[in-house]
This record gives sequence, C-alpha cells and structure tokens, in this order.
Amino acid sequence: MTEVGIAKISEGLVTSEALEGWKERIGVKLRIGNIFNQFVSREAIRNYALGIGDVNPLWRDEDYAKKTRYKGIVAPPGWFYSVFPTWVLQGLPGVQAFHSGNDWTFYKPVFYGDTITPECIFTGFDVKTSKFAGKMVREYQRANFYNQRKELVASTDLWLVRTERAAARKTGKYSTIQLPHPYTEEELEKIDEEILNEQIRGNNPRYWEDVKVGDELPPVVKGPFGQMDMIAYTVGAAPVQVMAHRASLELYKKHPAWVVRDPNTYSWEPVYGVHFNIPIAKAVGNPYPYNAGAQSQGWLIQLFTNWMGDDGWLKRNYAEYRHFVYWSDTVWLRGKVVRKYVDEDGEYCVDVKTSAVNQRGEDTMPGYSTVALPSHDNNIWPLDKRLVSH
Repeated sequence: MTEVGIAKISEGLVTSEALEGWKERIGVKLRIGNIFNQFVSREAIRNYALGIGDVNPLWRDEDYAKKTRYKGIVAPPGWFYSVFPTWVLQGLPGVQAFHSGNDWTFYKPVFYGDTITPECIFTGFDVKTSKFAGKMVREYQRANFYNQRKELVASTDLWLVRTERAAARKTGKYSTIQLPHPYTEEELEKIDEEILNEQIRGNNPRYWEDVKVGDELPPVVKGPFGQMDMIAYTVGAAPVQVMAHRASLELYKKHPAWVVRDPNTYSWEPVYGVHFNIPIAKAVGNPYPYNAGAQSQGWLIQLFTNWMGDDGWLKRNYAEYRHFVYWSDTVWLRGKVVRKYVDEDGEYCVDVKTSAVNQRGEDTMPGYSTVALPSHDNNIWPLDKRLVSH
C-alpha cells in the first residue's frame, strides 16, 4: 500500500455531559436536513440501481415492467437509502459515526411518480467498549417512509457506532491487513465470471411449494470494490450533500467539523471522504477507504430481489455490518433457507439466513430475512394486497 499522509480532522470526545443531553432527546423526531430523492423519477430509480450494480429490468425497462403485476416501473426495496441514509448525525462533534446495521420492514411498493417523505426518531443509546477505539456509543434511531397518500411504505430500526477518532488511530486494529489485496490473475478472472453469471429470476415465479429448507440462494458477488463503485453509489444515493466549488465551500464554512483539507491535493473534502479518500480514512483509524454500510445492505437486498422474482415480496431484511469492506475487497453474498411456514398474515413465507463473506473469509454482514412467495396450490400472490391502493 502506498504511504500517504493523514488528514487533520476535527477531534471530539464522548463526554458524560453530552450523553446526559442525549437522554433528554430520546423519542424526539430529528430534523432531516438532506432529503435526496423525494420524488420517484425513472432517473432516480435507475441511478440507484446502477449504483449498486443491479441490472434487474424491473427497475429500468418500462416495456418489461408493464407485463408484471406492478404494471410499471418500481423502485427496488433498497431505494429508500437514496431518499436519505436512514440516520441523522446528531451531537458528539468530532466523534466518528459508523452506520452499523438496519432492520427493515417493507410494506408497500414504490412506483415511478410517487413522492416519499421520511421521518427519523432518536430511540436510545448505550455505552460499550470496543477493540477498535475503546469507549464507544451505540446509538439507535428509527426511520419511517411515507408516500403521498400518507401510507407507511417502509420502516427501519438502525444503529450507529460512535468512536473517538484519535483512539481509533492509536489502536490501529486493522493496520495489519494487506491492502490492496494481492489477487492472482486467475482469481480476478474467476470473480469476473461469477459476477457475470449472476441469476435474476425475473418473471418466472418462484412458488413457495417449490422451495425447501436447506435451499441455497444463487450468490451475488461484488468486487473487487473500488473508487468507481463508490462514486456510482454516491451518484445514486447521495448519503451526503454532493456539491462542488462555491456551493460546497459555503456549506463547509458554516459547518467546519464536516470537512477536511486533503493533505495531498489541498482540496476541501467532506468527512464522508472516508469512503473514497485515503488520508481521511486513515484519520478515523482505518487503513484504506471503505464502503458505506447502506451500500452493503443494498447488495444484500439485491440477493433477494434476484432470487424471489418479480412476484415475491421481501417482508423483512436484517443485517449487521461487522467488518469494513475496503477498496480491493470482494464480497460473496449468500443465503440459505432455514424455515418455511405460513405466517399470522396468511402469507407463504420463508426465512433465510444470510452472509457476506470477503476474500479473507470474514463474514462482513451476517443477517436474516423473510420473503413472502406466491402459492400455486392456493392461488395466493403476496403483491395482490400490496397493490390495492395504487
């Protein structure tokens, strides 16, 4: 790895006084200052789908989508991340925030032409100790998303890890990882082949009766992860305010803790640059830029939309972001059916245990999900009741 400098970054501490102030805010709705995709346009859906590398025609091909039960283009479930990243950064200035997991429930589809309004509620926190940075705070929030008819279309409970940047640099927990990863040409060719062999079920219904406990989902492979992958995701989801020159400088002068001067180019960069800038990543205690947690979970959701086909419904999607996905990492997202049942809503469901294992053998994102599938024996289709109000 080429040696580069460390950016001078705002430093903060996790203080008892700040946490006492947090206690008074539990249950409060947080102000969402950066809603990116509120109006559901074809371009917004397309940019998000391409930003996670999802080529499912249901998101982009109008002629194809008209022949499905949706009768038109819909947004993939992970598209809510492009409205806003599900969390609001609050308090603890200079203390790094790492998005660390989401527990999603999806209620209704989102169509081209809809308008989505989010809300975010601070639900609590606890103080823990980590090997990465010593004292840390685990912060909990809940995000709800409503359409123009005031219908709740999705909700998620989520958690952030807040750590002191100086402490993380001092421990250097991940400093021994060899980055970029030393692949052989044969390994790289195999990864490309696996990516191009990704299976999209599409308009071929996957019936509940045909699924067995122990079935494995065809994998989705992402990698080697690089700068363009991060740029594409940012174009599609914009988890921070993406702007340039005077537009960005005016914002940075108002919020100096949000910005860092790059020691190599002398440009102002947002702290979000941890995902695409080596000096900033090193400043928060990481050896290399890494992906966004919501980006990883978008990949996981793609695993399910590929597998369940156009007629399935992803009811729940839970994931814990356990390891960073660094530039040059590759991740194999897999799932295994662990339960098959009819739930309390009368839907024909399967539970799936998931993993996201990198080339070092680490499960970067363990999780589980619930999918409702059509039943051919009972002529039940999970989309029918979810399309009533459209």
